[in-house]
Amino acid sequence: MKKFSEKIIYWYQENKRDLPWRNTKDAYLIWLSEIILQQTRVEQGMAYYLKFAKEFPTVKHLAAADDEKVMKLWQGLGYYSRARNLHAAAKVISEKHKGKFPNEHSDILLLKGVGEYTAAAIASFAFNKVHAVVDGNVYRVLSRVFGIETPIDSTEGKKEFYKLANELIDKKNPALHNQAIMEFGAIQCKPVSPDCSVCPLNTMCFAYAKKRITELPIKAKKTKVRCRYFNYIVLHHKTLTALNKRGEGDIWNSLYDFPLIETNKELGEDQFLKSKDWKNFIDGAQYTVKSIPVSYKHILSHQKIYARFWEIECAKPFDKLLPETAVVIKTKELHQYAVPRLIDIYLESRK
Repeated sequence: MKKFSEKIIYWYQENKRDLPWRNTKDAYLIWLSEIILQQTRVEQGMAYYLKFAKEFPTVKHLAAADDEKVMKLWQGLGYYSRARNLHAAAKVISEKHKGKFPNEHSDILLLKGVGEYTAAAIASFAFNKVHAVVDGNVYRVLSRVFGIETPIDSTEGKKEFYKLANELIDKKNPALHNQAIMEFGAIQCKPVSPDCSVCPLNTMCFAYAKKRITELPIKAKKTKVRCRYFNYIVLHHKTLTALNKRGEGDIWNSLYDFPLIETNKELGEDQFLKSKDWKNFIDGAQYTVKSIPVSYKHILSHQKIYARFWEIECAKPFDKLLPETAVVIKTKELHQYAVPRLIDIYLESRK
């Protein structure tokens, strides 16, 4: 057990990446990095971390920020509930804790959007508390080295991995140990084609000895992917267009997209313009279809979205066609609104 920690720490000190959140003990900045890096590669998350740290240098700055500003700054990073939870938690820290980040694992765990892994990471990295971190990288390292075949997405598996991780942690250097095992999983014990010949753990690794690197770790559940077909209505009248603010209960809560007609399959131009949904939406208004839309494919973790953007020029103002959640804006102001990546890609294609 001791050799495991010693080997990964030595490896880490020789191979670690120089990342800004590793050069601070500021719990706020560490928390910010951990939330941004959930479901996000370091290469993509870095720019967002630097933007947020500059725009909101303290938790009080973030707490005082306007919702729209936070969402706009997060635009393109995906999994937008992270931004909403980050902002909500900042307000709690600012009000309940008077702007001082809580230093106990149990209190950190109460923050919105913070799970067991994130709480352990912050408690460890910022306050050197003895709490083992277990993320996807750690699951992979432990599963391969110790030959654990219990599914990582099962209740039993989570208990087993957390128990082992806490037995292995260097209690004198918990932050260093945690950084080391996570980095080791990220750049040495990679998901695909790791270079096991130079791995410092290859003499004690079950998967390497048994030639089972590609089999471990094991997942029990397969995610069902739902296909959705979006027909966005991009309305124009002179210099005006319309955006729709998405509400709770679906993807992209609080972001803006265009008025939408969702169908159960992808429709061609004739099919769509003859459909009951379209006729109900346009409600007899005079219009011209400016272009035949191409299909955009957008893949999320549990959904595949096939989207078409119908550019519609209305002869008269279109206010009465819109749902209550829509707003009429000047077309040139589109860039000021926080939109999902799919909408951003479409707008970029029109430039």
